[in-house]
Amino acid sequence: LLPPRMICTAWQQTRSVGGGLYNLGNTCFLNSVLQCLTYTPPLANYLLSRQHSQSCAEEGFCMMCTMEVHTEEVLSCSGSAIAPTAVVSELQRIGEQFQLGAQEDAHEFFGCAVDAMQRACLSRRSDRDTSSQSSTVIDQVFGGLLRSRVTCLSCKAVSDTYEAFVDIPLDIKAASSVTGALEDFVRPEHLDGENSYKCSKCEQLVSASKRLTIHQSSNVLTVCLKRFDPFSGRKIGKVVQYPEYLDLGAYTSQAPRGPLLYSLYAVLVHEGYSCQAGHYYCFVKASDGRWYKMNDDSV
Repeated sequence: LLPPRMICTAWQQTRSVGGGLYNLGNTCFLNSVLQCLTYTPPLANYLLSRQHSQSCAEEGFCMMCTMEVHTEEVLSCSGSAIAPTAVVSELQRIGEQFQLGAQEDAHEFFGCAVDAMQRACLSRRSDRDTSSQSSTVIDQVFGGLLRSRVTCLSCKAVSDTYEAFVDIPLDIKAASSVTGALEDFVRPEHLDGENSYKCSKCEQLVSASKRLTIHQSSNVLTVCLKRFDPFSGRKIGKVVQYPEYLDLGAYTSQAPRGPLLYSLYAVLVHEGYSCQAGHYYCFVKASDGRWYKMNDDSV
C-alpha cells in the first residue's frame, strides 16, 4: 500500500511549535497521546501531505482523516489551543471500552489509536492479508517484529516464533534504566519443571532455554514502562533513567553492521500515586529542534 521509500523519519518542513489541547473532562490521557502522535515526524509528514484523504472512500468515521485534520489544526495554531472534539466525540469508535469523562489509561488509548489508524488504511482492502497489513504507513512507522527462540537443552533443536509489535512493554521492578529493562527483556529464560518445553524432536517434555529478541526493528520505537502493578493496583514510582540516544543493536536477533541508533522525541508522563487516578502530560521535540512541555492547553 505504501513503498518503504516514502517513509521520511526527519521533519520535511520546519514550523513553530503547535498549540495546546483543551481538557474536555478527564481527557488528559487522550491529549498527551495525540500530542506525541502529532510530533512523530514520519507520521506527521504523511498526515500533512493529505495523501490518505485524497483517496479515502470511507463514508463514516475515519481515524486517518481525523488525524490529518487534527495534526494540521494543531500545528497551525501556535500560541493558542484547540479542543480535540473530533477525536473525543468518536472515542468509543477508537476503543469501545473508553467512557467519556472517565479517567483512562494513556498506553491503552495509544494502542487503540494506532489500531484505528491501521484499520483506516486497510478499509479499502477486501483481503486484509499479512502483506497488506505490513505495507501500510502505520505499520511502516510503528510496526516491528519480535522473535521468540526456544532451544531444547537435550537435543539442541531450535524453534522460532514471531510476533508483530507496535510498542514494547518493559518491566521496571528490577531495572533502574530503560537500557537495563531492555537487557532484562532479552535475557534468556530457563524452562523446566512445570514450565518444561515439549520438544517436537525429542517428543517429550524437556528443559529448554527461551529468549525474546527484536527481530525487525521499527522506524519509531515505542516503549512502555510497566508502572502499574496488575495485582496490587499500585504504581511503581521509582526513577527510571533513559538516554537521549539509544542503540538498539544489543537487543536484536542478529547484531547489525553498525549502530542501530534511535533519537528520543517524545516522553509521556503519568503524575500521581495510583493507577486509578492521576494526570497525564508529555514532552515533545518539535520540528524546530526544541523540547516543549505539553500539559493540556499549556505549551
